[in-house]
This record gives sequence, structure tokens and C-alpha cells, in this order.
Amino acid sequence: MMKLTSAGVAAMVGSGAAPAQSPSGTSAPAGDIQVRLTSGAKRLAREASLQWRPERGSSADAVVLDPAMRYQEILGFGAAFTDSACYMLNQFSPAAREQLLRELFHPSEVGFSVCRICLGSSDYATKMYSYDEGEPDPEMRRFSLDHDKAHILPVLRQARGVNPNLFLLGSPWSPPGWMKAGGSMLGGSMRKANFGAYAKYFVKALQGYAAEGVPLNAVTVQNETDTEQDGRMPACLWGQEYEMEFVAENLGPQLAANHIDTKIWILDHNYNLWGRAIGELDDPKVNRYVDGVAWHGYVGEASAMTHVHEVHPEKHMYWTEGGPDYKEPGYLTNWAHWAADVTGILRNWSRCVIGWNLALDEVGKPNIGPFDCGGLVTIHSKTGEITRSGQYWAYAHFSRALRRGARRIASSGELQGVSHVAFANPDGTMVAVLTNAAAERKILLRLSGREAEACLPADSVTTLTWGA
Repeated sequence: MMKLTSAGVAAMVGSGAAPAQSPSGTSAPAGDIQVRLTSGAKRLAREASLQWRPERGSSADAVVLDPAMRYQEILGFGAAFTDSACYMLNQFSPAAREQLLRELFHPSEVGFSVCRICLGSSDYATKMYSYDEGEPDPEMRRFSLDHDKAHILPVLRQARGVNPNLFLLGSPWSPPGWMKAGGSMLGGSMRKANFGAYAKYFVKALQGYAAEGVPLNAVTVQNETDTEQDGRMPACLWGQEYEMEFVAENLGPQLAANHIDTKIWILDHNYNLWGRAIGELDDPKVNRYVDGVAWHGYVGEASAMTHVHEVHPEKHMYWTEGGPDYKEPGYLTNWAHWAADVTGILRNWSRCVIGWNLALDEVGKPNIGPFDCGGLVTIHSKTGEITRSGQYWAYAHFSRALRRGARRIASSGELQGVSHVAFANPDGTMVAVLTNAAAERKILLRLSGREAEACLPADSVTTLTWGA
């Protein structure tokens, strides 16, 4: 659950994959190019506009765009409303909380639009809990969302009030302990005999959240299916065959029978498990209920998502977890690292990028697990001061400029230290995000016989936006 390290390496991968659609004909760009820059002391700062001019000279230092080559549709960006994050947000006064949530979620500001919640406790929680802990209760008579009603559901309702289009994914870190070998939420594995009861648990959770005014748009079967974290935190092993049987014969049919349109995403774990994802989707009984695959970037390469897409182009890729270590010296300033990672993720077919904890305190608390994660934002436990991480600024460069339904377009050009990705928004505006992890340099952005020159400072993220 620490920072991802490999997606940036794959930033140039995926651009050669078959496009999702190829509309014919693109007109030459016109009008100014709006610029936002994060570098040095500047944070998402407006810079002087750039101008298009006729294309000339060599393309050695150019990023070339081709809007006729279009790839996946973008769902959005965000982070996780863990129990810990919601607890920290509730330390604010209502007015201060409203102000921060507006900054994070309002479409006119950063505009986060895809977030994750934990169905029961994760390692980032005020305590360990499920919705039905205790003696075996296969009929779910004891099921209760009371824990979530204290501070999770109120924050989610408030965030949805700021952004009514907020898409929410729900992921469990562990089933109730009585469903597992070992009888505890700490580590262990799922027992097949409890598949039916667990499907009822999901149905109850989804119906309960909807009744509270916060319907969930998607679920995964298990956070990180392939580890039980040595029993150090809420976790659960799910073998491939177990996840397949649960989806095909229990969860999928139960959601359908109860007329719940929440999507099912499988895996919810690292890139190196891409073969497992293909194997699950190859089974038609699983495939019929699955919308896509959820990915973490802690192990492996982002190109794994392209491998799965090439075999199952009818299914979507979603990136659902990654977060920084608050002890890292660059925690507040490593925006170029995170923007390069996001670029690699998006160039490999992912429709969303969801960071880990939305907010934690200055020492990564509350935390009942073994990891030293920091929040996307930090809320100081004594002063209430808010600081924004390098991950926050990187995500903001994408989220602020892209609208839901944007399509990634082809961008080419191998420039040392520079990663790039570009999009066409539904309203016809176009966006390019350029990340420079090397020394300051000038590059050319080329499109349909026109070009614009941009200066990329060292260790910078630049978002360029222009009309169609």
C-alpha cells in the first residue's frame, strides 16, 4: 500500500495499441493555448498563453498529436474516502469542511469525480470492524451500517452534494471474520461455504448505502486478492477460482436478482497479476457479470493493462489505489513523479486514477495497519492546517482539465525525461499534459500542420488546454 513505482516507466507504452475509434478528418487548431504550471513555488499557476503558428523545422523536439486516433473514455480522478480520511474531515467545522470539499470536488475547481470507499475497515480506520461481526449470521440478521453512519456517510453525502456526478467504488478489505478460515478479519482466507452469505452481505451493503442517499456505482470482490498481509491488518486471500465462482454463481446473480445495477470489477490488485485477470475474463460465466478490472501499481508495469485490453477489449481498465509515504523527503513536491505515473496509467487504457487516502494527519493516522502512507492532503491534528502533497498537485493537473467522457488521443514523440498524454473533451476542447522530470527544455506541440512552442521547467507538470 505504499507508492507505486513502475507506471512512469511505462509512460510511453500503449500508444501503439488499436484505437477505440478513428473519426476521419481533423481541422487545424486555432485560438490561444491556456497554460497551467506546477514547478518550484508555482502550484497549478496560470502562465502566459501560447500561440499556434505554421509547422516548421525538425520534429526532433516535438510531441505530435493525432486526434483521429482515439482510445479509452475517461471516467475521472480522485482518492479514497477511508474511515480514517472521513474521520479527519470531520475534525473540521462544517464551514471549513465544505470549503475543502468544494476545492476537491466542485467541477469548477479540482473536480475530483471518482472515489473509493472501504466496505468495512481497511488498515486506515479508527478501529477494525465489519458490518456483521460476531457469531455466524448467514441470514444477515445482525447486519448494520451504524459505524459508517457516524462520519463516513455524512461526508459522502456532502461530497456528492458538491459534485452530483461523483462515481463511488466500494471495496472490502475483509469479509466478516466468521466467514473466513481462522475466524478473524486479520489475514486468512475466504471459506467457499460462505459464498452465499457473503453475496447477501454485498446486497445489504449496497441497498443500505442507497437508502442513505449514497448509491455505489461499482464494487470489487476484495481489495488485493492475492495477499493476506501476514495477518497484520484486515485482509483476505481469494484464489482465482474462488473469485471466479463467487462472481459467476453468487455476487453477479444476487445483484441481478435484486435489480442492483452496481458494476463488478475483478482483481483489485497489482499489474503482475494480469494473467489471472485474463483467465477470469476468459470464462463466459464470469465475463457476463464483469464490467472491468481494477488495478494497483505497487508491483509490475502499467503495460499489463494493455495486455488485458488486447485480449478482452470489451472490458474496461480502472486504476484504484496508490499513495505516497509521508516520511519521504519529496512527499510535498514529487508532482513530476506522480504525473509521470498517471501518464503511464492513462496511456495503458485505464479510465480512472484513484489515489489512496484522501486525507490523513501529519503522521499518517488514523492507522491500524503496518504502512506509513500519507494522505492526498494532510490535515494537521493540532492546528487543522491543510497541506497538499505532490500527488495532489499531479492529480489536479489532470482532473481540473478533463471532463468525464474525454477520449485519450494519440500522442507521439520520445523526448528524454518528458512524458505526455493528450485528450479530446466532450465539449470539443483539447488537453495535453506534459511532465518534465529532467532539466528545463523547450518542446514543440504539433497538431494538424500547426505547432506551438512550450518551455517546460525542470521537475514540472504543465497542462495545455485549447479550443477545437
